[in-house]
Amino acid sequence: MSASLSPLARFESAGRGLRGFLAWWGAGLSAWLPAGWRQALAASSDRLLLQAQGDGLQLRRQGGNGVQDIANLPVPPARGEGIDPLAGVLTRHAAELPRWLLLPASSGLRRTLLLPAAARERLREVLAFEIERQTPFAIGDVLYDGRVLGVRDDGQLQAELVVVPRLRADAASAQLGALSGWLAGIDLADADGKPLGINLLPTAQRQQRANPWRIWNIALAAVALLALALGLSQVLDNRHAAAARLQAEVAKRSAQARSVSQQRQRLVDAVEGGAYLQAQRNARPSAIEVMDELARRLPDGTYLEKVSIEGGQLTVIGLSNQAAALVGKLEGAKQWRAPALSGALQQDPRTRSDRFTLVAQLNDASADANAQAAGKEAADAAR
Repeated sequence: MSASLSPLARFESAGRGLRGFLAWWGAGLSAWLPAGWRQALAASSDRLLLQAQGDGLQLRRQGGNGVQDIANLPVPPARGEGIDPLAGVLTRHAAELPRWLLLPASSGLRRTLLLPAAARERLREVLAFEIERQTPFAIGDVLYDGRVLGVRDDGQLQAELVVVPRLRADAASAQLGALSGWLAGIDLADADGKPLGINLLPTAQRQQRANPWRIWNIALAAVALLALALGLSQVLDNRHAAAARLQAEVAKRSAQARSVSQQRQRLVDAVEGGAYLQAQRNARPSAIEVMDELARRLPDGTYLEKVSIEGGQLTVIGLSNQAAALVGKLEGAKQWRAPALSGALQQDPRTRSDRFTLVAQLNDASADANAQAAGKEAADAAR
């Protein structure tokens, strides 16, 4: 069963994420500042390193340009409670820097450890449990701190535990004289004399000095937040404008697509309708063929008054002195079938001929062609 985080733990986790984001944003924003501004703002992270040398004191400044020697001085005497021993000795800006005691590399013990990734957020607390296992000292006999050296491919942290015997640290601090009460931290030098970047001094003993560049940091944070708000607003405006343009373009293309589809359907309907009419015309004999066949088959003395073709039916109206024999003469034509007289014959008193109405069903040309093909195949098979 996975344990849920307490409200306090969730708050602390969110706070760490916010601090990380603000640090990233501030670094990105500072890259756009003029070089002079960046140097001035970077100076707010500088510190003054104090290191005892014999009866004197070596002062060095650590900043963005590395570690630089400032001066070698005698250990300054105390000037009274609350009075800076270095007042008047250093420039105002240098005197305002946080002061750190730098111990030589031989003063401490360093151990490299592999820790789970979750240990990063509480590294100092985790390392406290490793002191008695990794060193010959009890936790109460040392000053300690740690740092992350890197992250392995499997996600584990490569961390370093640094311990200094408390008696040795106290002795080095005592060499500073009155300056020992003005320390913001204690660091340990590496083999090359460069600070490791840790703080061995317990939190309660650290001297908090006013940051002369605090107003600039606040201004930078305000500018960063303002730029973030403006940037997000611009991004949202751009997104809305792009969405509106896309919607308008989609509507335009949809209307065009509907118009093209309608035109295509009309064209298809026209083509199909024309093809249907042509097929109907091709399926039946033409009027010329019908008239030619009637003229060939009707006997002399027959006169036509009307010939019509409607719905596949042929209707012939006229006068003939051989009206009773017309059905036999019209049978067997390929253009029609089932000729028959419609109604009774009526004699015309003027011409002494019979008035007749004759109907027949027009043949389907394709059916006739199929019948002829079938007959041919049957004849071929018989042979």
